[in-house]
Amino acid sequence: MNNTDFIKSIQISDFSSTPKYLQLADAVMEGVRNDQLKLGDILPSINELSVHLDISRDTVEKGYKHLKSLDVISSTPGKGYFVAKAEVVSKQKIALFLNKLSAHKKIVYDAFARELGIEASLDLFVYNSDISHLRSLVLNLTKQYDRYVVFPHFKEGRDQAPEVLALIPAEKLMLLGKMVDGLEGHFDAVYENYEKDIYEALEKALDPLSSYRTLKLVFPDNSDYPKAIIKGFYKFCQQYAFDHILVGDLSKESIKKGECYINLAEDDLVLILEKCISKNFQVGTDVGIISYNETPLKKFILNGITTISTDFELMGKYAAQIIKGSETKQVEVPFYINIRPSI
Repeated sequence: MNNTDFIKSIQISDFSSTPKYLQLADAVMEGVRNDQLKLGDILPSINELSVHLDISRDTVEKGYKHLKSLDVISSTPGKGYFVAKAEVVSKQKIALFLNKLSAHKKIVYDAFARELGIEASLDLFVYNSDISHLRSLVLNLTKQYDRYVVFPHFKEGRDQAPEVLALIPAEKLMLLGKMVDGLEGHFDAVYENYEKDIYEALEKALDPLSSYRTLKLVFPDNSDYPKAIIKGFYKFCQQYAFDHILVGDLSKESIKKGECYINLAEDDLVLILEKCISKNFQVGTDVGIISYNETPLKKFILNGITTISTDFELMGKYAAQIIKGSETKQVEVPFYINIRPSI
């Protein structure tokens, strides 16, 4: 294949969160795997790729340096870059769609990528919990993938989720985080059972919670959090006769003694703490706090914030193990409560 043909075969996506230098490196390795590029073939120069692909020289150079570190290509002063390997191990090509970037999604991503190791090439896309954006990304992908891994959390248009996800062949689809009602076919999933998880977590904290007359779930208006959390919260409060209130906008809330707040968003945890400090309320005595999603800092804030959390690292690890295997699986991830002095 001549350089012009090879350049035309390279697809660099502006929509992918995968760095462009890695997209370029993957394109070269794919060329070697498909025998488009053979041992000793001269590669396009840095200037050629920069101009034809409309990417910076630094990006091309970084891509070539990455390939050199893998011994896929080599270079000779005055002659340029050439293919140094006759074969490159075939990798599964995986597209990972995150609804948003967060500390917890990073834990999942890192565990997923670490468990897959060198066996997969991973492209990352972020669709901002917008189902129309997800649809556009799926329809406009510049290459075919072996697996499509999706966090299906949407602020609006949840009823469209089965239709959009059906654009992906079921045998290539994996859902992470939650299931989607109405989605047909045999697909993989590593998911949380939100209704059951919050119910059982609060049940384990029943003794310290009995000190509070009212439980309040802070569930932000127009958020992408699963509504099943509300169902589990209501079920628990009704079962154990707690007064309970759903709070949509914490900024308008006037907190009172004898209330325990369960927050989902990190920003709301900060706001609750600020409101407690402004009223000189003692957290864990006057007001209770339970926060979704464990982080290292929550162990130390005010002697410890009680958390309820799925095992995000295990979620990423399970997902990778299923992809590396051959059987279709749907696995529920364990959920934990860490009881600390905030209740």
